Amino acid sequence: MNKLLRMVALTAAAVVIIGVGYIVFFNGIEAALRWYFLATKFTASKVPNFAHNLRTGAEVTIKLTVISSITGLILGLIAGISRLSKNPLFRLPAQFYVWVIRGTPLLVQILFAYNALPFLLDPVWKFLEPLGVPPIQDVLIPYWAAFIALSVNVGAYNAEVIRAGIQAIAKGQWEAAMSLGMSPFQIMRYIIVPQAIKIVVPPLVNNIIALLKDSSLASVITLLELVHQGQRMISITFRPVEVYVAVAAIYLILTTVLTFFTDWLEREMARRGATA
Repeated sequence: MNKLLRMVALTAAAVVIIGVGYIVFFNGIEAALRWYFLATKFTASKVPNFAHNLRTGAEVTIKLTVISSITGLILGLIAGISRLSKNPLFRLPAQFYVWVIRGTPLLVQILFAYNALPFLLDPVWKFLEPLGVPPIQDVLIPYWAAFIALSVNVGAYNAEVIRAGIQAIAKGQWEAAMSLGMSPFQIMRYIIVPQAIKIVVPPLVNNIIALLKDSSLASVITLLELVHQGQRMISITFRPVEVYVAVAAIYLILTTVLTFFTDWLEREMARRGATA
């Protein structure tokens, strides 16, 4: 009971810290943008709106990255393990998924999710409309179309990372665990996955950093993320240099924060592995 209460307290504390950090971080970005636009002699009355719009675009970008990376991790875990299965009913669909997604551009996948997917789902979706479900065109807005494309894309790359991490574990450990009477599920859960995590975490986090930058492609379907907000500002101010410098700086800040997190995670896992 005490252990459960401690976990709940730690979780609540982590949520509060993350929430406060989120607010402080993006308020700091907006304040820095106001100073920057004033220093570069933008119209003073429009500076607050410009700074707020770019801050909003950065928030959309980071939220889209987070939910897409979580979904992509789940897809990658399923596909990566399925690729190692001896059963072709699991292995072949996973291989096909990875082959198609890794072999086509992300931009095409985003456009497909936004323009083509509604037509493909419409015949099935019509059966749901009598239940009060909105039309597919109203559901698959740019944000969710980008989410589907980014999740599916990063999931394919995560699948290869996870597959390689599992295969890096010596086969002798499988054989030893099987000789002890453990089932394949138990072997994967208690023996293989804990060791593979130490191998796959760094490249998985690198995939998240790449996903953060790749999310800029969602601007082609009019999603108001960071790049599209910058393009709207340029159409108003006709000052592309200053705006793109600001957009690039925000991306640099976001990727730097993720890089620091990656470095900390690697050190922490190495420390725990050394003391285990």
